[in-house]
Amino acid sequence: MEKKRPEVLAIIPARGNSKSIPRKNIKEFAGYPLIAYSIAAALQAHSVTRVIVSTDDAEIASISKEFGAEVPFMRPAEFAQDQTADWPVFEHALRWLQEQEGYQPDVVIQLRPTSPVRPKNCIDDAVSILLAHPDADCVRGVVLAGQNPYKMWHIQPNGALKPILTVEGVREAYNAPRQELPMVYWQTGHIDAIRPATILKKSSMSGDVIYPLVIDPIFTVDIDTMLDWRNGEQLVQEGGLDMIYPSQGKRVFPEKISLVLMDFDGVMTDDRVWVDEKGHEMVAANRGDGMGISLVRKKLGIDFAVISKEKNPVVAQRCEKLCIPCHQGIDEKAPLIEVLLFEKKVKRNEVVYIGNDVNDLECFDRVGFGVAPADAHELVKRKVDLVLRKPGGMGAVREFCDMLLKKWPD
Repeated sequence: MEKKRPEVLAIIPARGNSKSIPRKNIKEFAGYPLIAYSIAAALQAHSVTRVIVSTDDAEIASISKEFGAEVPFMRPAEFAQDQTADWPVFEHALRWLQEQEGYQPDVVIQLRPTSPVRPKNCIDDAVSILLAHPDADCVRGVVLAGQNPYKMWHIQPNGALKPILTVEGVREAYNAPRQELPMVYWQTGHIDAIRPATILKKSSMSGDVIYPLVIDPIFTVDIDTMLDWRNGEQLVQEGGLDMIYPSQGKRVFPEKISLVLMDFDGVMTDDRVWVDEKGHEMVAANRGDGMGISLVRKKLGIDFAVISKEKNPVVAQRCEKLCIPCHQGIDEKAPLIEVLLFEKKVKRNEVVYIGNDVNDLECFDRVGFGVAPADAHELVKRKVDLVLRKPGGMGAVREFCDMLLKKWPD
């Protein structure tokens, strides 16, 4: 008889009233709502059979459904308070599913939205460890601790220091080389694989017997502050991690770039326009963008060109000053891209397109890599392979140029 596949339920807890970063569970993180990364991790795992989001917030529920999760119930307000722990949230979810649907999973996965940077196999690996150890109540993701607690201290009431821990056989552990101290691990929010009985019968999220899933520390991103947020985005955008993205279609950064094509408004400018009483238009451009383009062309030999829907002398003047070819009044940009690739004899996978609005969407499919400023249209940010941290006209192009110079410094 064929062995029955375990029923593995992934639950993503996401309440609406976040204090440290308002609305952080659906705030855009490197081009996608933060929660989309955890939903994608569950959907892409081979072992997971069902994905639900437990939330008290209608907007979070709507976005979660858009990215493929179920929201079979709305979490009661009593389980969505600032001090609400994980256990009552998961007990409520399991009891609701059992009472309303007769549904009882074999394994429960907790995926915290605030740990969006996950290695591809972490969920399946955690489930495998749990199922391989009948004594296990839980498997928890851990990383090697960055700071060793054997070198940590209490300050006593009299003001003197006292070590937190001691090591048998090691005199003054706080002065010992780290190689003489026990290896210590820090729990992360990447993954918890839990037996339902641990939650329902032991009233615990971990139980008594906990096995580790050791994760590479480079994936450690736990978002509590805006500094965490910025550092996490930079890691996703520039770290080259083999991680889970909301879209499986994300392309890797090209090994070689020969040509960068750009929209003008919203990329080289902030997409605003000043119009005087005579109809004359003015826009604001960023001098740093021009410097970045100049450095990349000089040091790396990469060509640039602008493709703009607008036909405006301002565009032509700016491009002429930067010595960039300018194609104006282009309603259908994609066919022009094909012409430019043919004329310049460059390979498609060596071409980057930077755009910000819906008329740029078709362009991303005609090149090897798509890039968008931080304030691009939502559809664009979900389409491209890289969302920059800077808005259009505020240093976005310079940011991309600096990335190229960093990638190929010589």
